[in-house]
Amino acid sequence: ATRGMVASSSPEAAAVGMRVLLDGGNASDAAVAVALVEGLTLPASCGLGGDAFAVLYDARSRRVYGLNGSGVAPRAATRERYLSRGMAVIPAQGWDAVAIPGAAHAYWTLHHRFGSRRWPELVEPAIRYAEAGVPVSRRIHQWITESRAKLEQFPATAAVCLPGGQARRVGTRWRRPDYAWSLRQLAEGGADAFYRGSIAAEIVRCSEEAGGLFTDDDFAQHETEVYEPIHTTYRGVEVYETRPPSQGFLLLEILNLLEGFDLAGSGFGTPDAIHLMVEATKLAFADRLRHAGDPHFVEMPLPELLSKEFATRRRRAIDPHRAADTVPAAAPSDLRRDTTSFCVVDAQGNAISFIHSLFGAWGSGVVAGRTGITLNNRGRGFTLEEGHPNVLAGGKRPMHTLNCYLLMREGALYAVGNTPGGDMQPQWNAQVICSLLDFGMDAQQAVTAPRWHIFPGADPAVQGQPVELRLESRFGAAVMDELRARGHRVVDTGPWTGGGWCQIIVVDHDGVLAGGSDPRAGSIALGV
Repeated sequence: ATRGMVASSSPEAAAVGMRVLLDGGNASDAAVAVALVEGLTLPASCGLGGDAFAVLYDARSRRVYGLNGSGVAPRAATRERYLSRGMAVIPAQGWDAVAIPGAAHAYWTLHHRFGSRRWPELVEPAIRYAEAGVPVSRRIHQWITESRAKLEQFPATAAVCLPGGQARRVGTRWRRPDYAWSLRQLAEGGADAFYRGSIAAEIVRCSEEAGGLFTDDDFAQHETEVYEPIHTTYRGVEVYETRPPSQGFLLLEILNLLEGFDLAGSGFGTPDAIHLMVEATKLAFADRLRHAGDPHFVEMPLPELLSKEFATRRRRAIDPHRAADTVPAAAPSDLRRDTTSFCVVDAQGNAISFIHSLFGAWGSGVVAGRTGITLNNRGRGFTLEEGHPNVLAGGKRPMHTLNCYLLMREGALYAVGNTPGGDMQPQWNAQVICSLLDFGMDAQQAVTAPRWHIFPGADPAVQGQPVELRLESRFGAAVMDELRARGHRVVDTGPWTGGGWCQIIVVDHDGVLAGGSDPRAGSIALGV
């Protein structure tokens, strides 16, 4: 395409985004409309009750920006409160898991800072979907069925997802009048309607009724951060990422470590290439677990973690022939899940990589009263370990799996990309970037190629479990056998089941856009 492109896991949302571009909107306008519609077509993954992050290129100023649309824990939340109730980790559902939703404010900020169309125009497509109804896809039906035990615990949620006690059937129309009410409040009043108006009031009322901790002040103080993203170089390409509390620095550290190896010489999908990439990923995760936290609360050695000198020293811990069972983090003295994402590029050269999420499927499982909004479970991202950089505290943001990237080559926009997938996000993003820059693939080949990931990542609930290397079977039995011989605990995830929902748009030197959209998710890239 040459006039604009949208790559999304929701064909309906991608079509809405393209309509915004064709009507004269820019990439940020389209991103707002896509995000709001995805909240209805991908309801287990995202929505007004979730969070959002983005990196974007503004063609007019020729600058790259980052956007942090994550929310904080209630200011009354304390580590002691959870421990006194016998909790070793923060639960994955219910009001104890909820953080302030940041998505709505992020959408508004994106519009206010970078958009060109009227705000109500961008919200209107989502209102139409909410009022007229979204056809229940097999994916939506499966999400409801698999999460039934969570959803039926909360009466308001059961009423929305399990009418009459039954999961919504494939092919029926799912109307969301309560959610439409919230969208109309947002369209008419902007962010204030959500954070200082009727929506916040209803969420706080439901919280108080259920014994939660949220107050009007918690919502009124929420803000979205717009900042200069963190970055590194890889094979001569500038790689920009979202900064903490996003885990975007993981991708940059992984790439810095990999830059010291000849991956192209090893070849895509070979045991040598996979082994080196896996071991580099283990080192980066160890550093995240040891050092990462909300930068407003802890001093994180980010410049050192992202330096080439640090990568050179850290790379020495990789044995090229043997998998590491345990990987220590770099010592301070050595230093110098469910989600969805999409990409948009417009005809003027503006671009955005956008990711938003409730976290686990259906988030906390809580629908907040008459708002129709399913709330996130981002509080689960905190640890309860005393003294840890990511320990729970009131008014603090948890470390986020959400991250997205933007690539620049010789001062020009080269690509925007992302994937949902929790702790797998930096792993899959690194693999897609390496497929482009090391293995010479095009956009669609890069997102279609077989992928792997290691488990566990950074979830406090699964720390200490043996590290598994989970690969799609398309790598082949011989590759898996060789990796087992090197000490990896290999798990075959099937041909298409282990690789996320990657999206990417690549811009060539003549301004032609090439989109790649993941076949694992029924995704689509649309362009004109």
